[in-house]
Amino acid sequence: MANTKVIIVGGGIAGPVLAVLLKMKGYSPVIYERSPSFNAAGLSLMLQPNGLRVLSLIPGLIPKIPGASPEAQTHTSHLEDKVKLLSQRDVSPAFMEPLFGFPMIGVRRSELHCVLVETVKEHGIDFHWGYQAVGFEQANDSKEVRVTFVNGESDTASFVVGCDGLHSNTRIALFGKERADFTGLIQIGGVSPTPDGLRKTMVSNFGDGKHLISHTVAGDRTSWVITHREAEAKEDWRSQDAHIQEAIRNSPLGRWAGPAGKLVQTGERIVKYGLYDRPELKTWYKGRIVLLGDAAHPTSPHLGQGANQSFEDIYHLVRLLVKYNPGNVAPSTETLDEIFSEYQSIRIPRTSELVKKARKQGEARVVDGLEACRMRDEMMKSTFKNNAMVQAYMKIWMEPFTESEI
Repeated sequence: MANTKVIIVGGGIAGPVLAVLLKMKGYSPVIYERSPSFNAAGLSLMLQPNGLRVLSLIPGLIPKIPGASPEAQTHTSHLEDKVKLLSQRDVSPAFMEPLFGFPMIGVRRSELHCVLVETVKEHGIDFHWGYQAVGFEQANDSKEVRVTFVNGESDTASFVVGCDGLHSNTRIALFGKERADFTGLIQIGGVSPTPDGLRKTMVSNFGDGKHLISHTVAGDRTSWVITHREAEAKEDWRSQDAHIQEAIRNSPLGRWAGPAGKLVQTGERIVKYGLYDRPELKTWYKGRIVLLGDAAHPTSPHLGQGANQSFEDIYHLVRLLVKYNPGNVAPSTETLDEIFSEYQSIRIPRTSELVKKARKQGEARVVDGLEACRMRDEMMKSTFKNNAMVQAYMKIWMEPFTESEI
């Protein structure tokens, strides 16, 4: 009997991880990715203990991740050319691993993606580039889904998982096109040579009308992003052209005193994008098609949990497939309904809470005017002092399992 086929729409960060875990559980996944070939889109990710806990289920994967673990995290205020330390805490592997089992790892998105694509190949999983899904057909009594691509080709599978990210065609096919509301915040980021004093350090720097966060992604390179208010920009993560990049380097952001300005001045492949809100979905599936990751719960990046929450989605989806379909046969519509319903009942409350917290965090960080900034700094300092933020992260980092059920 042939293994149950699963079409994964989207081969970014989540799709390959899901594919490998499904293959390990006896399914036959195939990935279709809209990009024509591998590209270096995006900046970096901070893999946190909850995400790494899921990645650890793939033997040998974590040691291949070419990133860097921070030793310390500092929060500073920079107003009127004066730098004030708000807090500093230990986030070294020596501190993190005994508590959570895993450290944090900062990594360039493209380098992590490359490792995941190679892992897919090692597991003998088909990965098709240049296939943009545009049509999904499933009859009420059908035991499969047909996916049609913009090039005219099509394929069928027992069920489909939409991992196609922020601009998900799978989501649109299931629930229609939605309005994306601009938040008023823009992010500009890049990767730069690591300035003196920032090696192995995560920095959160609060300025007047702007906020910078940076972390090392290799011994000599630091990824950074600045959030500030500006006119609406496109919602993508692709490099700006050379003239715009040079204008950013020479802008007031590049004259921000201290390491922040130095990072902007030396930025390589600078990107600029707007941050948008989307309506919260009440359900993540229809029939034999289910959403996962940013396709289901797009979030602003202020908690650094986007990819990590996608990995939690993957764990629970695979766990429930193992629970309700232990023979990994082609599941009935009733079985899939049971699996997908329980999956979303676990994940929607968790991701909705974190999406709201991330949005709130972004709004709190970027305020204008010295008086408002001083109030923000005192609020942040108080939050760090009473350990509230640490406790909040500890709650996040202990998920999604103590003992794996897959």
